[in-house]
Amino acid sequence: MRALSLDRLRTLVCIVDLGSFAAAARALHLAPPTVSLHVSELEARLGAPLLFRDRTRVTPTSIGQTLIERARLLLNQADAMVEDARLQLQGKHGRVRISSSTPVIANLLPDVLRRIAKDHPGIEVELSVCTSEQSLARVGEGAVDIGIVALPQPETTEIRVIPWRRDPVVALIPSSWKHPLRATPAWLAGQPLILNDNRTRLSRLTTEWFAAAGRHPKARIEHNYNEAIKSLVAAGYGATLLSYEATPVRADPRITILPLRPALWRPLGIAHRAAAIERAAQLVLDVLLATPA
Repeated sequence: MRALSLDRLRTLVCIVDLGSFAAAARALHLAPPTVSLHVSELEARLGAPLLFRDRTRVTPTSIGQTLIERARLLLNQADAMVEDARLQLQGKHGRVRISSSTPVIANLLPDVLRRIAKDHPGIEVELSVCTSEQSLARVGEGAVDIGIVALPQPETTEIRVIPWRRDPVVALIPSSWKHPLRATPAWLAGQPLILNDNRTRLSRLTTEWFAAAGRHPKARIEHNYNEAIKSLVAAGYGATLLSYEATPVRADPRITILPLRPALWRPLGIAHRAAAIERAAQLVLDVLLATPA
């Protein structure tokens, strides 16, 4: 049996609710013969009469009543589905998927999420932790709507990357160490180092910073979890280089933060598919771009 038409079911329910074919035709803006045809098609499909007809009112048969009860549920769900889609199209409802690194999610996105919750309460934001390369791949696959990535990134026809902000890279050292006012490549290269491994954009950025000064230090420890790195620095195991947005929100007396000489910046960008994006994702993108650095 082919699926029953929602339009036919809506006609049947309307007839019973209003009590006549004529009233249903007026309410549904259909010609009376069309209303009769809808009922005839349903009855032919089910092989049973669905309505009792008399001069004063139309009432459902037992089978008709069962069908109408189920039809109301289907029609309500269909109406809710259409309304949800309409609200999502307007950006009033929707789910937006964002991927980025743990430090960005922990330190930069809370204020963004608060603004989204205040200005767009119907939008749900789903976060996932990824490297920049993983975020770009997931944006390209359509698995996420927005990826916050380290720059630079290669240009593609499918993905657009918008510069967002840049944060200074700083040195974190144990407070017990004697140190200059600013950390230079030469000074840091002579210290035990705890750095990200070469899979991260920050590692490549700092490697280039050292190399520009003719230094090629080898890390004592490599780790990609910044909180663990900061704990090791606090314990006196070595110094590290992290972007300022990844440094502790509250000062840790065991850690001293030094600016770098020459200065080093970690730029971040926002990646999304180059094709038109849904309204909810555009609203979230607007909030991100309006967030001061």
